[in-house]
Amino acid sequence: MNLRIGNGYDIHRLVSDRPLILGGIQIPHDLGLLGHSDADVLTHAIMDAMLGALSLGDIGHYFPPSDPQWAGADSLKLLAQVNALIQSKGWKIGNLDSVVVAERPKLKPHLPAMRDRLASILQIVPDQISVKATTNEKLGPIGREEGIAAYAVALLLPREG
Repeated sequence: MNLRIGNGYDIHRLVSDRPLILGGIQIPHDLGLLGHSDADVLTHAIMDAMLGALSLGDIGHYFPPSDPQWAGADSLKLLAQVNALIQSKGWKIGNLDSVVVAERPKLKPHLPAMRDRLASILQIVPDQISVKATTNEKLGPIGREEGIAAYAVALLLPREG
C-alpha cells in the first residue's frame, strides 16, 4: 500500500488585543496569537503536515504573509483549500495527530470542539484526528507564555477511484 507521511510545526507570539484561535475554535483568554492571518498555529501545523506529505512545500508558498489578500484570513478556509489540493493530487487523509504546546490557558476542555471542527472542514470522521495539549513545563518562550506552538503529523492514503 502506498502511504505518505508529513509533519508540520508552527509557533506564534502571544499578544493582547487579538483573539486566541486554535483548531478553528475561539478560546477565552486575555492574549491571542499574532500573525498575518488569524494565527491559528494548530491549523497551520496540520496544513504543513498535509502539504509536506506530498512534497508540496509549506503554507507560506500558497498563502504568503506578504500578500494582503491573506491578512486576517480564517485558517479553516485555507485548510479546506489545502485539503482540496491534496485530493486533486489523488490523496486523502488517513489520519492526523497533533499537539498544541501552551502554558495557558488550559486547553483540555476545548480539545473535543477543536477535533470536531477540524474533522468537519476536512470531511473526515473525528476518529481520524487526534488533538492533544501539553505545557512546556515553564521552559523557553512557550514556558514564559510568550507564544504557543503546535506540531502535527499527517498520514495520506491514495483515493479510491
